[in-house]
Amino acid sequence: MAYHTLLYLLVFLPLVLILYQFVPGKFRPAVLLAAGYVFFFSFSRLLFFYLIGATVVMYTAGLWIDGMQQRFKEQKKGMERVEVKALKKRVTARERWIVAGGVVLLVGVLAVVKYYNFFAQNLTELLHLFSVQGGLKTITFLQPIGISFYTLQAVSYIVDVYEGKIRAERNFGRAALYMAFFPQIMEGPIARYEQTAAALWQGAPLSYRNLSMGAQRILWGLFKKIVIADRLNVVVSDIFTYYQNYDGAILALGAVAYTTQLYNEFSGCMDIVIGTAEMFGIVLPENFRQPFLSKNVSEFWRRWHMTLGAWLKDYIFYPISLSGWVKKLGNRTKERFGKHGAKIVVSVAALFPVWLTNGLWHGPQWSYIFFGMYYFVLIMASIAVEPLTARFHGRYQGLSSHPGYQVFQIVRTTFLVIIGELIFRSPGPTQALAMLKQIFTNFHISALFSAPMAELGLDLQDTALIFVGVGIVFVVGLLHERGIHIRERVEKLPTPLRWLSYYALILGSLIFGAYGDGYLEVDLIYANF
Repeated sequence: MAYHTLLYLLVFLPLVLILYQFVPGKFRPAVLLAAGYVFFFSFSRLLFFYLIGATVVMYTAGLWIDGMQQRFKEQKKGMERVEVKALKKRVTARERWIVAGGVVLLVGVLAVVKYYNFFAQNLTELLHLFSVQGGLKTITFLQPIGISFYTLQAVSYIVDVYEGKIRAERNFGRAALYMAFFPQIMEGPIARYEQTAAALWQGAPLSYRNLSMGAQRILWGLFKKIVIADRLNVVVSDIFTYYQNYDGAILALGAVAYTTQLYNEFSGCMDIVIGTAEMFGIVLPENFRQPFLSKNVSEFWRRWHMTLGAWLKDYIFYPISLSGWVKKLGNRTKERFGKHGAKIVVSVAALFPVWLTNGLWHGPQWSYIFFGMYYFVLIMASIAVEPLTARFHGRYQGLSSHPGYQVFQIVRTTFLVIIGELIFRSPGPTQALAMLKQIFTNFHISALFSAPMAELGLDLQDTALIFVGVGIVFVVGLLHERGIHIRERVEKLPTPLRWLSYYALILGSLIFGAYGDGYLEVDLIYANF
């Protein structure tokens, strides 16, 4: 029961909305919790207990840490400053053990079910290279969909309680609902406890505005998913599967097609998820903000999968960059190589684990690790040449604000992103390098107009629909970047025009959607990560 299916849109979601509205207000959170568990059980069956287990670990660790913090506040009253400092040190040490235990349990389960076989296979192959027999046996684990998303939510909760950003939740149902809110279980976005918990438990009644605005967002997401992304799946699958058979120009087309598919697929699903939550009056954090208008790759990652980027920044980058050993390393480097040299060393120490985690988070494949390292190298290169960049812009003042230069920056960044997505989609680094070599050494534009193009599964009508759809998405993105919000404008239209807009989206998706004869059903891409 994925978000884009008729079962979800026409049966499950309407039933939950109706039941939610007609039960007494105090029971509405229970409706949402039950809906979350039913939804999760529908595609994970008994793996549903993974979610329950993660919730119990999160809840228990939070209560334990919070209890220690409150007892410390009581015990320190009347103590001397030296005694308070000694007590604080002992309490903090115990809290850190609890945090470590909770995180190890949560991440450990994720690591075992998702990554054990990957490491077992690679370790065995490494041993065989040195003529060492044996190794680790692979084990088949059942992996619930969404485990990467709800694990990060649970970890953020425990760490935030430890750091005093939030108080631990004493109501287990409220903590469980934070973990199991059905729209975001499968693909996120990764929310923090303080962002959603209070609104989820409030049980506010449905309103016409929330239903209307949420429905608009869902329809927009469906348009991106089934009209653009699913239609591109045919050509993307063929090119990446049989890449050896194609000219570099067609491989480049495949990379562009996959980048377009992934954006419309993932952002479209986020529209459906956020729109569903909006119907209940819940504001989920945004996950995309016109990423293809970015002027560099760092900005791109501040606009793409924003909740994952924010999580990695807050729970990996900052703790490492502000740690004592990194500060000492930075000070030593500064004395020897200057301020910029210290910045490079500290950035390497903090960014390497961030991008390694980013790659591994997507799955147990070398292509994902290669993908993470690709961005690590790009960002480190930009940091390394910062003095040259500053000197260049100092010499040519005003260039940064010139529209032509800004377009160049956007095109350059998009080019780098497309290469990154080619690496991401490839079965492995070897295939990715082979495709890139073919693109840069055997590129013939004439191949785009030759017979193989007709074999890729897209006829003239499909191609036209993709161009029109992408054009609409691009224009809407430009308007949003300028602060013009289409949904607000549509909501203020006279009733006939407003409903005409709704019907246009509905009929456009129904008529031009990529389903039925000649199309394969396309599963949600990010549900597998």
